[in-house]
Amino acid sequence: MGEERTGDGGGREFCRVSEELRARMADGTYPLRSFLPSQRDLAEEFGVSRDTVQRVLRELSNEGWIESRQGSGSRVVKNQRIQSSMAKATRSRRGVTLAPLISEAFEQPEVTLDVYTLTSESLDAHIRLQAERIRGGFIQPERIALRMLLPSTSLPLPYPRARDDKDAPRLRDRLHAITERHTDSLRGVLGELQTEKLVPSVDVQIRHAPLTPAFKLYVINGVEVLFGPYEVIERPVVLETGEEIRALDVLGLGATLTHHVRDADQNSPGSVFVASMQAWFESVWTLLSE
Repeated sequence: MGEERTGDGGGREFCRVSEELRARMADGTYPLRSFLPSQRDLAEEFGVSRDTVQRVLRELSNEGWIESRQGSGSRVVKNQRIQSSMAKATRSRRGVTLAPLISEAFEQPEVTLDVYTLTSESLDAHIRLQAERIRGGFIQPERIALRMLLPSTSLPLPYPRARDDKDAPRLRDRLHAITERHTDSLRGVLGELQTEKLVPSVDVQIRHAPLTPAFKLYVINGVEVLFGPYEVIERPVVLETGEEIRALDVLGLGATLTHHVRDADQNSPGSVFVASMQAWFESVWTLLSE
């Protein structure tokens, strides 16, 4: 078991394990205050070395997701929080998360998602979950349309930013690799649903805009908006090699989101906010993106 046997060197395995554990925390598989499986069990499940698992857990701890203590394991101490006053979004006693909101959107015959984000990491995890529901026959949407706005790859972003200038190219490459991996996954997962004739119509469009995302935005089926500013933090970033770099970064998966819903009153705060965010997205999509 481990990287020596696979000849991988640990980079791809590190990414695979860290992304899967993030996805499980995002979709509630490992809820708040629960313990992750032991390092031995994770290494066995993923077919990687204990060293890879330890590096992944160190990264998740640096990001504030888990708290690891010698002899007691790793406990989930943070998940994505959504502030909502809507009854349908508060059905879970553990608090509102993105998973049930995305799930309810996919229960409609026509699913439209307009997303503005720094990377597509958190969305990828949730879309893969919905694809499994579709394959299992639990839901049967007839059309899925995803439009995603990302920052231009040539844009010099203020985060993630290394404290040492010589580390800047490696952090930039890391960000681009994460984004490319998840956009490829999104295209693949949704495209397969149409190829396998599980969803009659699938349209995935990804564009780049010369803007630094200061917030994350989801416009869901034209009637709901999730909005959250990115909070800048300083933390060690673990590279695929295991090396740590001190950097300024933002935590997309951990951003607090507010939930807004369009209702019958066009002048209500929810309706106005949804309309304004939809108009903002359309303007950037049409006039600034490529």
